[in-house]
Amino acid sequence: TFMVRSWFFFLFPLQFCKFIFASLQVLDTKDLQVFKVTVNGQDAKFGFGEKHSFKGTPLEITLPYELRRGQEAIVEISFESSPKSSALQWFSPEQTSGKKHPFLFSQCQATHCRAIFPCQDTPAVKLTYYAEISVPKELVALMSANRDGEIPDPEDSSRKIYRFSQNVPIPCYLIALVVGALESRKIGPRTLVWAEKELVDKSAYEFAEAEAMLKTAEDLAGPYIWGQYDLLVLPPSFPYGGMENPCLTFVTPTLLAGDRSLSNVIAHEISHSWTGNLVTNKTWEHFWLNEGHTVYLERRIGGRLFGEQFRHFQALGGWRDLQNTINTLGDKNPVTNLIPNLNEVDPDVAYSSVPYEKGFALLFYLEQLLGGPDVFIGFLKAYIQQFAYKSIVTEDWKKFLYSYFKDKVDVLDKVDWNLWFHAPGMPPVKPTYDMTLANACVALSQRWIKAPLPVSHVQRMQQVYDFNAINNSEIRFRWLRLCIKSKWEEAIPLALKMATDQGRMKFTRPLFRDLYSFDKCRDLAVKTFLEHRASMHPVTSMLVGKDLKQDQ
Repeated sequence: TFMVRSWFFFLFPLQFCKFIFASLQVLDTKDLQVFKVTVNGQDAKFGFGEKHSFKGTPLEITLPYELRRGQEAIVEISFESSPKSSALQWFSPEQTSGKKHPFLFSQCQATHCRAIFPCQDTPAVKLTYYAEISVPKELVALMSANRDGEIPDPEDSSRKIYRFSQNVPIPCYLIALVVGALESRKIGPRTLVWAEKELVDKSAYEFAEAEAMLKTAEDLAGPYIWGQYDLLVLPPSFPYGGMENPCLTFVTPTLLAGDRSLSNVIAHEISHSWTGNLVTNKTWEHFWLNEGHTVYLERRIGGRLFGEQFRHFQALGGWRDLQNTINTLGDKNPVTNLIPNLNEVDPDVAYSSVPYEKGFALLFYLEQLLGGPDVFIGFLKAYIQQFAYKSIVTEDWKKFLYSYFKDKVDVLDKVDWNLWFHAPGMPPVKPTYDMTLANACVALSQRWIKAPLPVSHVQRMQQVYDFNAINNSEIRFRWLRLCIKSKWEEAIPLALKMATDQGRMKFTRPLFRDLYSFDKCRDLAVKTFLEHRASMHPVTSMLVGKDLKQDQ
């Protein structure tokens, strides 16, 4: 058995203290059992409201007595999460690299923190936290916070307690926990890489550029205020490329290409330390404020480290990703709006590259409109300073943009804001891209191109380049999609293997969709998914199930 015993103490901001003037406090929960609630040591009545399909169940706490204005209240809740919590993935020892110890990790974005403990699960509210986590002593616990040391567990000599404190206010979706047989390597003055021992040295090599990226980000965006910047390499089922948990970025092992070629994901997560974690979208409709600015900063870091042509090359790749996403979702689909309406829409279902790449395209377009990269980075630094520690909506951003560029209001007024924010499909304007690096790729592709390529071409590509032997996940993913779309049957087992060996949704969902569209292997794709479903991350399982018409 593997259990994490934890104790959390949260300092809620003033938004939380509204309950001081009311007799009822409502918190978000999902699949939790609540055993007892006390307020300042006195038992309080509590009950659950009506269950919602993806939002969970409100926990309604009745205060035992009236509180005076300004009087503090400590609310203690005794609770237990479900083994099927949508925020947690539990691994048996056999599912880990070391095969000896169990493993646990959390993923709270967008609205899954409520599936770990009762909270105000909205990015509009920020809080600090202190936590003590008791685990078997052969394991290590880490959180999205600074490590405050460890002590033996006074209740059980086979366990130890890890202490954590996060003193910068954060939204609940950035609370994170991992427990496993983890080792660390120091790769910079403020950076450790954590992983199972089988991957830790490879990870240390792969992410050695972290400090150079941090310094570049500070130069662009202002001081790094979080203290430590550690990286954690998770098991392959982690559903995202990375997650910007403060002080401890979570990353997928699919970044371990062996040549640091996929390190832009680290630049992205580092950038979130300013855009997302420090300045946060107030609701998930305004997710582009987090992601568009972070992609912009990520590419500015890349431009500084590897040259301006590289930045434009990455930006053009992002535009193509956006085109592919909109082709898949449909150019009239309202979730392709930069600001979508998410009323009764699960943010996980609406998730796509749109807030990242449409958001970036808007900022890149504005950079070119308003005087170039040096001028625009001045705005970005001022914007971060203005809204640090706050949660905002697009209107706040736009007002500040107009006040910062008050001498260029006539230029800003020419932007069709309504089309950028509220129209589906591709952006109304395409920015200008330096094509130098892209042209070399296009010239090579033109020597092969037919869409879809005949099987003979794909087989010849394999002879010339031996793509099947390449372990860079981005290249392998594109190669296997090309093979399946060309209906090369020999690629079916390789595509199924990649779709199930790792669970990064960027790779797993399109591969399964392509296999499902290929009539020769549709049944095999469904059968393979059903066989692997139990070991997938809950969000991945839910979304691939929808893709393959296997909704539970």
